[in-house]
Amino acid sequence: MSLRIALLGLLTVSGPASGYDLTKLFESSINNAWQARHSQIYPELNKMAAEGLVTVEEEGPRGRKTYTITEDGARELRTWLIEKEPSRSHRSEGALRAFLLPTLEPHEAAALLRAEAESYGVRLAELEAIRAAKSSWKEPGFGHYALDLGIRQTRLMCEWAEETAAEIEGSTRS
Repeated sequence: MSLRIALLGLLTVSGPASGYDLTKLFESSINNAWQARHSQIYPELNKMAAEGLVTVEEEGPRGRKTYTITEDGARELRTWLIEKEPSRSHRSEGALRAFLLPTLEPHEAAALLRAEAESYGVRLAELEAIRAAKSSWKEPGFGHYALDLGIRQTRLMCEWAEETAAEIEGSTRS
């Protein structure tokens, strides 16, 4: 369901767009929060068209399809945002690793956490660069709040990994 909602949101923000345009827009925006491949987007667009959530117009000699959100699609997006309670549980390989850290030797666990902290640091720098590039906006734009959430979550994970590695290293010296 979330891929459908993401596509409806993109069509709301971007206006009519081709599947290619939506894929590129997805990759440069929502992909930071919800990932989908090209091979997932096109079948979902076809389902959405069959259900009347989008209309499809074929243009040009190659039959480029342009998708436009319908009133039913806009209503589904709004209903999902306002009425649907989001799932608060999710799979996280990072959380699973944290749970299983005691199965490693302390030096291995600390090294793993240092590597995680470095990865989170790189991701944090990428997200902050995106925010810096968009700092000229006078008002929060599409993706602003999700970007802020991602920066905060990534910063927290980086700090947690560094602090936990230090804690493990400290406990082996005692």
